[in-house]
Amino acid sequence: MARHKSFTVATDLQVYFCDPHSPWQRGSNENTNGLLRQYFPRTTNLSLVSRDQLDAVALKLNQRPRKTLDFETPADRLQKVLR
Repeated sequence: MARHKSFTVATDLQVYFCDPHSPWQRGSNENTNGLLRQYFPRTTNLSLVSRDQLDAVALKLNQRPRKTLDFETPADRLQKVLR
């Protein structure tokens, strides 16, 4: 986010940064990390995980309905935005 100021000007959206060591400020991020741990435990050496494996997990997570999206999937919500 080195160019967050130009992003703000171009999109008229404010960019906010979380304070270090404040996971409660990053709820969605922390939740996603927990979901990823179901597939890749903390001790997993990610350099040994193939791109295909990573893509398969990303697809599963992006097709999972989310309460914060009114039980739509991230993929569904993205498609609505891109239309």
